[in-house]
Amino acid sequence: MTKPTVDETKLIAEDFEIDLADVRAALDDEESSRVEVEDGYTLILVDIPSIEMRNEREAYTTIPLGIILVKDILITVCAEDTPVLDAFIESKVKEFSTKKRMRFMYQILYRNCMTYQYYLRVMDRRRNLIEQRIQDADLIDLHELESNLVYFATSLRANGVVLDKLARYSSIKQYPEDQELLDDVMVENKQAIEMTGIYRDIISGTRELMTTIINNRLNNIMKFLAAITIVMAIPTIISGIYGMNVSGKWMPLAKTPYGFYIVCGIIVLICIIIALILKKKKMFKM
Repeated sequence: MTKPTVDETKLIAEDFEIDLADVRAALDDEESSRVEVEDGYTLILVDIPSIEMRNEREAYTTIPLGIILVKDILITVCAEDTPVLDAFIESKVKEFSTKKRMRFMYQILYRNCMTYQYYLRVMDRRRNLIEQRIQDADLIDLHELESNLVYFATSLRANGVVLDKLARYSSIKQYPEDQELLDDVMVENKQAIEMTGIYRDIISGTRELMTTIINNRLNNIMKFLAAITIVMAIPTIISGIYGMNVSGKWMPLAKTPYGFYIVCGIIVLICIIIALILKKKKMFKM
């Protein structure tokens, strides 16, 4: 069931004698992952990865997927289409049968772990592209990726608790092959958790590196502007002195032929000398 209506959920609940709240549990984004063994059926809620548009960007989040085991039937409930189930619909998963309920459910959970890992690798590739550009706006993208990883880490840990409960529940009939598949699912879930932690650490380091580089660029710009200000201050100071209301006999070169041009030449010479000194100090480097 994908994004079922109220009438559709009521019909399923009545036909299979399931609590309506349990049928609709997966349609609530705030529902947490859990396992509930009721009289006549078992409800399993796990978080699956999903893509959404956030701040005009493609972002990753998690949504609940409900799996209900009742009689010889396996019912899945989700608020939207998901690649986790589409893989079975499109026959991309080999050797699966809906008759073997537990194995089929574990295959769904295994596919869920693989989808998590795929999205994690996609996010890491995005991080690599951002690292190559290093622009101010990329800090927002890095923050978005880090937020996505927080959602993934929380959901994967909750799924891990569900898997541990499934391994302990004796009321759920399992075959040895099913137990082996469940072990594989638990291993892949732990690997996804480790990948999430590693990528979060890498993104955190990348963000700090980008912040340092941006600060260095700002410092270089400030040094360049300070150097220009120093050079431009020299003619301003000298012209200000000569512009004072003082008798000409007290002003050097005031009555000398071509005195104005000599003073201008001295100003230019001083500016060149100061500029060369500042250049040697790498003040003009941006």
